Amino acid sequence: MFFISILNYIFLLVCVLVSVAFVTLLERKILGYIQIRKGPNKVGYMGILQPFADAVKLFLKEQTVPTLSNFLPYYLSPVFGLFTALVVWAVIPFNSGLMNFDMSILFFMCCLSLGVYSTMSAGWASNSKYSLLGSLRAVAQTISYEVSLAFILLSPVFMVGGFNLELFNFYQESMWLIWFMFPLGMLWLASCLAETNRTPFDFAEGESELVSGFNTEYSSGGFALIFMAEYASILFMSSLYALLFLGGNPNSLLFYFKLTFVAFIFVWVRGTLPRLRYDKLMYLAWKSFLPVALNYLIFFMGLKMMFYCFVL
Repeated sequence: MFFISILNYIFLLVCVLVSVAFVTLLERKILGYIQIRKGPNKVGYMGILQPFADAVKLFLKEQTVPTLSNFLPYYLSPVFGLFTALVVWAVIPFNSGLMNFDMSILFFMCCLSLGVYSTMSAGWASNSKYSLLGSLRAVAQTISYEVSLAFILLSPVFMVGGFNLELFNFYQESMWLIWFMFPLGMLWLASCLAETNRTPFDFAEGESELVSGFNTEYSSGGFALIFMAEYASILFMSSLYALLFLGGNPNSLLFYFKLTFVAFIFVWVRGTLPRLRYDKLMYLAWKSFLPVALNYLIFFMGLKMMFYCFVL
């Protein structure tokens, strides 16, 4: 049984990595049409093989290692980043022999916190001022939004009465939680954008002032791993959003349409909104999102208590 679980998990990871390739293609196509151009359309039919051509090009390029870098953390940071982005997929309740545990939301929060370390060590070990500044920004931003993310997440957890993601399938059979807690759903989406360092919160990669942020000194395979980790996180956040608020059951086809729609919103926001100022980003996290999330948490706790009083 354990061997079957491992095989299922490896199959899931292969599917995620192939999906990452096509999400990059989707993003480039959507951004192309938003900017009134075509996007990739030469490699294969309508550019469908472009991501694989890019992957081959990236992994075959020469790996450059800065002379003054701290080699071991510099080399291992992208690997650790991709590892944390992939291991978190174990919490999605596929009911196919994969790991399915009662504390899946807590496991997700732990993996989310671990992602900070790969970014921090990548920026520090590169021994470049731009990389270090980019990683400091990314760490401060991620830690700030993790707090509001946890409090937003506690409201649906209180409503379903447990940390297992399977409970969300069960409780949303008749009505999606997004209709019941719409403002929280929007806050969660914005926090996910900040958590995955996406526009308008991509200060870790602010090209205008930091060249390319924490990954400035990375090339070929190392850059590809950082890139894959980012897009695997976007896919995971999209699937988690579908599970938490859109009544997604991972064993139905409709779930994947919802996932694709949320991933499309990630790209749509990138093509539409300009980058915020850094102090406004912090202000938004601590003075806007956190108070709203706390107020809603107290409201839903009261609602649940009232429900229990009426039932008893």
